[in-house]
Amino acid sequence: MTAPGRLPELQLFGATALSTPVTGGHIACNPAIDLTATVGEANTTLHVWRAGDQLVSKHVERGKKVEAVRWKEDGQFLAAGWSDGVVRLMGLESSKAVHHIRVCEAAQQATAAASKIEFIAWARNVTGEGRWRRREGRSSRRQQEKGILLDGDRTSDVVVDLPHELTFLEVETALPKLSPLPVSGGSGDDMFLFSTTASLEFVFRPCKAEDADDVHVMIVGTADGGIHLSIYDSFVIGTLKPSPRGDRVFQLCGHSSHPEASTHMLLLRPQAWDGVALYLVPMDLTFLHHSPVNLSLLASRTTTLQNLLRYLKQTQSHMAAEWKSTRELPGKFMLAVQDDLKKMPNGDITVVQALYHTVVTGHVFPAVKEWLVDSLAERGHKRWEKAVVSGLTSLRSLVHENFIPALERCGVVLSRLLGIARFHEPEERIGFDEAQINKLMDIVSCLMLVAHRVLTTVMDELEHFNAFSTWLRFEIDKQASSSVSEEITETEAAMDYAKVLVYIQHYLTSSPLALYFDETVKEDYIKDQEMIEPGSSLLDLLDRQFQEQEAGRPYMKVLPRVAFLLNYLTSRANIVFQGIAEAEKQGVHFGQASEISIGRKIWKHELWTSRPKRKAGSSNHCLRYGASAAVFTALVPEDEKSKIYIIRSDVPLENGVGRPIPATTCGLSLPDDVTVVDMKFLDDNSLLVLCSRSDEPTPVLLRIAYQSSHLSYENYTPGQCPSIMALGEETGVYFAFSRISGFTPAQMEVQRASKARGEIPARVCLLGRDKAMYRTYALPGNLRKES
Repeated sequence: MTAPGRLPELQLFGATALSTPVTGGHIACNPAIDLTATVGEANTTLHVWRAGDQLVSKHVERGKKVEAVRWKEDGQFLAAGWSDGVVRLMGLESSKAVHHIRVCEAAQQATAAASKIEFIAWARNVTGEGRWRRREGRSSRRQQEKGILLDGDRTSDVVVDLPHELTFLEVETALPKLSPLPVSGGSGDDMFLFSTTASLEFVFRPCKAEDADDVHVMIVGTADGGIHLSIYDSFVIGTLKPSPRGDRVFQLCGHSSHPEASTHMLLLRPQAWDGVALYLVPMDLTFLHHSPVNLSLLASRTTTLQNLLRYLKQTQSHMAAEWKSTRELPGKFMLAVQDDLKKMPNGDITVVQALYHTVVTGHVFPAVKEWLVDSLAERGHKRWEKAVVSGLTSLRSLVHENFIPALERCGVVLSRLLGIARFHEPEERIGFDEAQINKLMDIVSCLMLVAHRVLTTVMDELEHFNAFSTWLRFEIDKQASSSVSEEITETEAAMDYAKVLVYIQHYLTSSPLALYFDETVKEDYIKDQEMIEPGSSLLDLLDRQFQEQEAGRPYMKVLPRVAFLLNYLTSRANIVFQGIAEAEKQGVHFGQASEISIGRKIWKHELWTSRPKRKAGSSNHCLRYGASAAVFTALVPEDEKSKIYIIRSDVPLENGVGRPIPATTCGLSLPDDVTVVDMKFLDDNSLLVLCSRSDEPTPVLLRIAYQSSHLSYENYTPGQCPSIMALGEETGVYFAFSRISGFTPAQMEVQRASKARGEIPARVCLLGRDKAMYRTYALPGNLRKES
């Protein structure tokens, strides 16, 4: 067909002038919100833009580059694959990385290509009863019949599906919300993640019952042929390496799936690709439809536990930092006077003995007097008091407001996992058992015991330090004054000398908090680790160690440490996570590969999976039996960019297993003056092609009805081109872009209409040839009718 002179126009939806040009072609349009992610500055900086030139966020990882970007289907997360082999998930609320998923090892100079992230896909699958509810729907009359009147209002399916609602009842919402951590004092990748209320709410999002049947699967392809799978944002399944042809390495270059089918289609290319042949491989995620436990429930609980462990780790880092801050400055002050005390005739006296002597007798050694008046003085005392009081107060707040509430939430999550483990038989292979969860609960109980002991000790030390600080200031003023004033006398009369003596003897140089926060030698760590492994109850063992320590007898020095217990909890929890991942990984199967080739070098390729269809006479309640999905692969040859070849592969789905069958193909010819710039599938009916015309400076958009009955598909033979047919009025329609003057697009993204966060129409997103201008055009509400 030839493009008519007067074309229907697509209206401009938004335009953004990028202050930093796009590099590497990395651009991603948010499916649910008017946001766009780009990569610039030689792939070192990740930007998120809003229409109207507004920069929403900017993210940089020092010394690393972005390799791939992709939005989650609901628009809540942006996945960015970096050159260190980590996929970082960015939330909408801030530029902080919410999750860090290690996909491959950091690239080394000799093996840089082998460990590079090359492709990211993010797909949604509907599982369980929700698939049939969404597919079949319910009439309003049926809803009214099933509804129940409560307080004068008729409920919907929530009350009808009470077991489903109870399964996903969020008990944690009844607990106080976790408090943000201080900005300074953290460590590692999560240093600033938990520092704001917004980021906390984003990380610890509840699993809603209405979303419980949705499983979001992220597929990451690496240059060494790895296919890395994770679900529920950050729960890692593992890495697999399919090979369609023997032991050769094949890299992921395309992905497509449909929410109602557990079979995902992968497009693979050889590592040493000559540009001619691709391979279509079905990847069946059988755990999506055949899991003994609800995937969303299990994944949400385990992900919540992972995030709580990350939160506890950061809290522990803050607690240790605050405790150290209470010891460092006083230690420096006392070190100075200790050197002077050693120079005295009876040089074996310690600073504890000297100050104790002063409190009891009132006599002050000359070295102590010089230290109090000249070295410490009023300014030094204020610094000492501020360091200890602020440190202990912050430590008390961290334990009371952050650490203990997080442990309580861990207990709630573990109780849910324990219920799951008790409900399922061992042969069902859910990946963990009751004993493993009981062990985790035992460790959490130990941490709770330690946390309460820390809290009590902090309050005692703070009380005794206040008495000591009052005495120390009194002694400084007294020694600095030539006469005793009435004010000094009144202060001395109100002094609590018992607490002062207790502080000097038990807190001054060695705090009881060292039992929980002090560093340990490696030998003690290994020894205690070996002793607790075969133990039955860790809580009983810990209680005995406290009794031994209080009695002055030898005890396990490492066991009471907060860091040790937390690391032990994390290591044992990781065993559970790995068991679950391995159980799900066993449900990943790759089908037989189909060669995709037209005998010529391929310039562009796109992949699409249509909605599965049931065969006539099959049950209406199960899509897994007697159903098939049509998979379309669109190709543009490198030597003839006015031709588009579409290969259709019908993949039968039998019990979730997809197997290839002989395919069909058709060839389409654009007018002589029209060439393809880019192309993308929009839905089951439309292939959108961005075209340029030699006789016109402005681009056009071509909509191809690739499933139209007017297209003649013929049998497909790998390596051969099918017959070419010209596009007719029934199969291809052109659209013009409004306000396009002076803008030449070079890359296209398409997104379907969304109602997730307000009405957003289906869009065509265009990146200019200069890589610095980005425009979005709205597609008609009913593209098929418009065509």
